[in-house]
Amino acid sequence: MRVEHREPELDAAVEVRAPGVVAAGALLAVAVVLTALNLRPAITGVGPMLAEMRQDLGVSVVWAGVLTTLPTLCFAGAGLAAPLLARRAGIGAAIALALAALAAGLLLRVLDGPAVVLGGTLVATAGIALINVLIPVVIKDSFPARIGVLTGVYTAALQGGGALGSAVTPRLGDTLGGWRPALGSWAVLAVVALLAWIFAARGTGRAPRPADGAGSGRSLLRNRLAWIVTAYFGLQAFYAYAAMGWFPQVLMDAGVPRDDAGLLFGLVSLIAVPISLVVAPMAARRRGQSPWIVGLSVFGVAGTIGLMLAPSWSPLLWSILVGLGMSTFSLALTVIALRARTGADTARLSGMAQGFGYLFAALGPFLFGLLHDLAHGWAVPLAMLLGLLGVQIVFGALAGRHRFV
Repeated sequence: MRVEHREPELDAAVEVRAPGVVAAGALLAVAVVLTALNLRPAITGVGPMLAEMRQDLGVSVVWAGVLTTLPTLCFAGAGLAAPLLARRAGIGAAIALALAALAAGLLLRVLDGPAVVLGGTLVATAGIALINVLIPVVIKDSFPARIGVLTGVYTAALQGGGALGSAVTPRLGDTLGGWRPALGSWAVLAVVALLAWIFAARGTGRAPRPADGAGSGRSLLRNRLAWIVTAYFGLQAFYAYAAMGWFPQVLMDAGVPRDDAGLLFGLVSLIAVPISLVVAPMAARRRGQSPWIVGLSVFGVAGTIGLMLAPSWSPLLWSILVGLGMSTFSLALTVIALRARTGADTARLSGMAQGFGYLFAALGPFLFGLLHDLAHGWAVPLAMLLGLLGVQIVFGALAGRHRFV
């Protein structure tokens, strides 16, 4: 029962914060971190193993393009559905179901042929998509005074998981005997996160509910700022998922051994960890985040130019610069939380930005691979990314201004 005469924002905080009340916040934070660790290995682990998968399954580059595009398509569809699911089932239950789907999909996709791989990837990434949208809402309303810090910790864990997926999966393949056990073994981490989340939500006596109106109420589809945030999120995601799907292959074609390419792309994700822990909280304390967004994006421009013009000259340097540029993801999530006043608006903005943003980003891996085939090289697809980075800088600067949807 809701107590009357409260401020609406306090009511929202009580509603969304339910998963962490019994743990005084600390256990919820641990569950959030463990969950975040699962949101990239299912994707970044595929890149270093893609050539081996294609050879074993006898599939074309078009199939590989579909495989690398599926995650962002799932992120778009499930991202738009997440606020409604959370409103009906509760945020705690929705995230637990998403983690269960992730674990099941990771196991399913290594059991059979090309169609099963695609189907399992669809299930796993649908689970990831739901979590992508709901965790920022939990952070907004469960830790309202520490949005920058918790967003930084969350994105650091997320990027750290991406680094592990890229760097560790090839070695798991060597140890366990192929790409199937290597990719399937990540289901263990998903089960651990699921148990942690269930334990964090125990004792509430009811399914945790999102903020009032998370799945209903005013629409943001006519809100100019909401579309600016969505465009910025979609542009940085387009770059990131094209990179996660193809950059290991770009490095390997430049003469970098497979395991080293996995390590270098793991470094790309790992660089985002300290950036998320340091820059995101600093940016969140400022009235505007535009200078931070533009500054990090410029590093991505430099790294992309290096890969396009002289990929074999210094793969390590290009990887570091690309990693710094991709670190804008933590700022994209921070902007989503800061541009909304309430948890309900955060849920709507998060669903809109990630739903439509990932729908656009789904073109990234596919177009990158298609342009490679048409141009018989990597210079043209990298030039495409370079042009989009310029547009990203413009929308990022606009999204970072101190305004509210």
